[in-house]
Amino acid sequence: MAKGKVHINLVFIGHVDHGKSTTVGRMLYDTKNIDEQAMRKLKEKAESLGKGGFEFAFVMDNLKEEQERGVTIDLAHRKFETPKYYFTIIDAPGHKDFIKNMITGASQADAGVLVVSGNPGDGVQAQTKEHVFLARTLGVNQLIVYVNKMDMAKYDQKRFDDVKKQVSDLLKSVGYKPDEIPFVAGASLLGENVAKKSDKMPWYTGKTLLETLDTLKEPEKPTQLPLRLPIQDVYNITGIGVVPVGRVETGIMKVNDKVIIMPGREGKGVHGEVKTIEMHHEQLQQAEPGDNVGFNVRGLGKKDIARGDVLGHVDNPPTVATEFTAQLVVLNHPTVISAGYTPVFHVHTAQVACQVIKIEKKLDPATGQVKEENPDFIKNGDAAIVKIKPIQPMVIERQKDIPQMSRFAIRDSGTTVAAGMCIDLVKK
Repeated sequence: MAKGKVHINLVFIGHVDHGKSTTVGRMLYDTKNIDEQAMRKLKEKAESLGKGGFEFAFVMDNLKEEQERGVTIDLAHRKFETPKYYFTIIDAPGHKDFIKNMITGASQADAGVLVVSGNPGDGVQAQTKEHVFLARTLGVNQLIVYVNKMDMAKYDQKRFDDVKKQVSDLLKSVGYKPDEIPFVAGASLLGENVAKKSDKMPWYTGKTLLETLDTLKEPEKPTQLPLRLPIQDVYNITGIGVVPVGRVETGIMKVNDKVIIMPGREGKGVHGEVKTIEMHHEQLQQAEPGDNVGFNVRGLGKKDIARGDVLGHVDNPPTVATEFTAQLVVLNHPTVISAGYTPVFHVHTAQVACQVIKIEKKLDPATGQVKEENPDFIKNGDAAIVKIKPIQPMVIERQKDIPQMSRFAIRDSGTTVAAGMCIDLVKK
């Protein structure tokens, strides 16, 4: 862990084949985070699979199946440093069936790089829109737009300006402020303007992508909020015992803290005491927001807890909601959503089926003003206030109390149908 440097979780998002993995691979290579020899091996491998030019992408796509398919499937995590920050890069898949991983990725990210291809004929695509909207709804507050493949546009300034306008309009429509977002022109495969300044675009006066990363603002750590740590996995480690793993969203967890994990197997919560906390194989006395940690809790059995449970302090336990009111936007539903619809909600690390009990209001997605009271249904592009009932106990918090724990995505038969946040709830 880089001593004294602020840590930022950075997610790369954007349409499939616009060059996210290649951009990340090129950046890691040009900053000497991958050595020549490893790179040579990947290059040979890419060529042997008939995918010359995919070697940088392979740096991130280190799952074998992905190399053969040439597609990013799961979230790959890589660490690297800039002069100012210490980054964990989350390379989020652009493929449609992998958007659920994009959701878990974005919900952990402090900032995002939206990669858009400048190749004539590419530009803003369906998934570019979906990713931008999700990033917004899931609370990725800082963005950098990287216009890639400028070599395919002959490094033409007009093409860059066109893409910039397209993307700016899209960003504005979901509530980002385009004038606060840097736009970087580059060509990742050739290494133009990723970590090294390019001489091919004399008209571009901005920074390289690497330099732009250091202009990001330091993420505010919500240490003053109650402790919330959603469980990502639970391991059983010989000699240590049960080790849950997860990222602290809010608050601070210290060794010897009395904690409760909700809802737990019985739905009533599981009590325990924190014995040890570890991150990157180092023992910590405390874990803060953004820290991905493994920890050991006295009195915890492997069967007591699972992914999707949330840890908090006993004096302020995570909220289990019997029903909640949400503000959501329908992104991609084949027909319409009406009362009785029961899809899977992805909230922090939990995946729980929830039923829509009532649609209370339809909103104008651009302004948030009420368009219609008690509509019978909502469809793509609609924003709405909806009452929802989880089928089994689930932790969620109000947006105004703990925003980090209020956001969710709704998925149905392999696609992201909607995304939103909890604005009110009924406590169990």
